[in-house]
Amino acid sequence: MVKAQIPLIYAVRHGLTEWNVEGRLQGARDIPLNTTGRRQAESCGHTLKAHAGQSIGSFDFVASPLLRTRQTMELLRGAMGLDVKNYSTDVRLIELSFGDWEGRTLEEVAAVAPDKVKTRAANKWDFQPPGKHAESYEILSWRVAAWLNEVNRPTVCVCHGGIMRVILHLIAGMPAQEAAEFSIPQDKILKVAGSRLDWISETG
Repeated sequence: MVKAQIPLIYAVRHGLTEWNVEGRLQGARDIPLNTTGRRQAESCGHTLKAHAGQSIGSFDFVASPLLRTRQTMELLRGAMGLDVKNYSTDVRLIELSFGDWEGRTLEEVAAVAPDKVKTRAANKWDFQPPGKHAESYEILSWRVAAWLNEVNRPTVCVCHGGIMRVILHLIAGMPAQEAAEFSIPQDKILKVAGSRLDWISETG
């Protein structure tokens, strides 16, 4: 359950990584941005400053502690002319854990466990991969909801695709399976204002 009044949040997915390009399940692995990802992070910084104006400097800034999100945050803040290190991290914003599947593509997993890949496709929200610490989107939603309930002022959050899918479900009421399958862009910003969600990009 998420509280009724959520302060203004700008949620940004980390920029592109080589594992994104290869279709590998990253989860909690510490993968750096590639050149395109770095450009995306800087572009999101320019877009955010243009949209929110000078007041953005007074917001809270929080990121997942993984490398790709911290790099995105620092490039984003640098593009806005802010101190690149002046932000906090929160472990509740770490990406969904894929357990034993991390580092593999779904095609590689399907070659050894086709039944599990089919089960996941049928109910992606509730599916929990094998392995220690693996999570379903439902499990992920518990820690995301806990974080959302503690947000008490305007915030810029740099996180992961899984976190933003959960936000779409918890805040906008997107059906669970639809949210789990929703493609999260790395060059747009999700604006959360109450129960309304909008995508902001460089082109408007």
